[in-house]
Amino acid sequence: MANFELTREYIDLIKEQIEQNDIAHLTETIIDLHPADIAEIYEELSLDEAAFLYLLLDDDTAAEVLINLEEEKRQSFLKALPSEEIARRFIDNMDTDDAADVISEMDEDRQKEVLSYIDDTEVASDIADLLSYEEDTAGSLMAKELIKVKDSWNIIACLRSMRRQVEDVDEVYFVYVVDDDNVLKGTISLKRMLLASSDMLVRDIYNPDVISVSSQAHSEEVAKIMDKYDLVVLPVIDEDGKLVGRITIDDVVDYIREEAEKDYQLASGITEDVEMSDSVWRHTRARVPWLMIGMAGGLFGSRIISAFEGNIAKYPEVVFFMPLIAATGGNVGIQSSAIMVQAIASGNLGIDTSWRKLGKEVSIALLSATALSVLVFLFNLLVGSSQALTLTVATAMFAVVVFASLIGTFLPLMLNKVNIDPAVATGPFITTMNDITGMLVYLMLSAYFFGVFM
Repeated sequence: MANFELTREYIDLIKEQIEQNDIAHLTETIIDLHPADIAEIYEELSLDEAAFLYLLLDDDTAAEVLINLEEEKRQSFLKALPSEEIARRFIDNMDTDDAADVISEMDEDRQKEVLSYIDDTEVASDIADLLSYEEDTAGSLMAKELIKVKDSWNIIACLRSMRRQVEDVDEVYFVYVVDDDNVLKGTISLKRMLLASSDMLVRDIYNPDVISVSSQAHSEEVAKIMDKYDLVVLPVIDEDGKLVGRITIDDVVDYIREEAEKDYQLASGITEDVEMSDSVWRHTRARVPWLMIGMAGGLFGSRIISAFEGNIAKYPEVVFFMPLIAATGGNVGIQSSAIMVQAIASGNLGIDTSWRKLGKEVSIALLSATALSVLVFLFNLLVGSSQALTLTVATAMFAVVVFASLIGTFLPLMLNKVNIDPAVATGPFITTMNDITGMLVYLMLSAYFFGVFM
């Protein structure tokens, strides 16, 4: 299948075919497209146009398209459909984890109504069970579809059971071994089963070394485990060690992408998870808190400047380097905090590593501060600045770079200790803090040096 590129001309063609009720050509246009590509087309259509297109899709494709839609578009689409059609056309053709994700976006009454229309009571029970897990836990990420065999079975019994189970599983990564109480014991490879004699028992040939995760574990822990051990699938167990589901890598990638988006928004000073399609009020509510903090920092900075009004009026050349000091401090702080946040997020910050990391950041801060202060010192000498101004700017540059680097290093660690997302340290918060401290240090040094040399 060739890579699909959505263009305005393609969308116009789809719209024209829908308007003319040209089902034959419309079907030909989309027949070979991947469900994700069709979902991309849906994003550009009106609700009525999307509904018309949806009627041309087979049930499996329609379900895949729904999964790939943006949340707001999906919710609008589902509101226009009766609960019975949602259950029969979509939910019955989805894996349980995807079905739970879709149903979780509905209100509680609609959830119950959709579940009541699912013919397979076991599937409905599995979806209801997944809905009971808190968001951002392993239980909320897992799917119920998997293949398991009992350790007391022989190979013939295993193969017979696997043939029945495989109908509900899209990808077979592992065959899990459980005991009579459904406690996870290990895995068994298809190769071992094929090479074993038909009367051999599973307990004699399975592999007991299996990595699993608790259903109550945080999604971040799941992502770290799968990354550390390079896993494509991870079994999930309950508090008694019983096998309750499995998490595949595609679900973890979705979680990582969502968390990266949230962190980027936090770093930009946006306090809520927002999308482009969200309301003006939601966007405003998400942005204003940090803007107010930035404004408060600016007002406080203006009070610092006013406190040195006499010196500034007497030596106005001091003003020329105020933006340089503030900007450099903010940039250095963001760089240091970004490195530290990355280390925290990747889980590569143990006790020993923390001290090494801190020592390394201090060394970098000293070297950077020395280089920048020497450069600005030479610049002032070349342009003929006064001795007082030259020493003020160079010394302030050194102090501000060191101080900003230390703040950028320690602040994410402190926020992480009190369970606050350290990503907030890479945004306006640290910039505002460094602007204020940088200005204070610069003006205090200017008062000292100009008092000594002028």
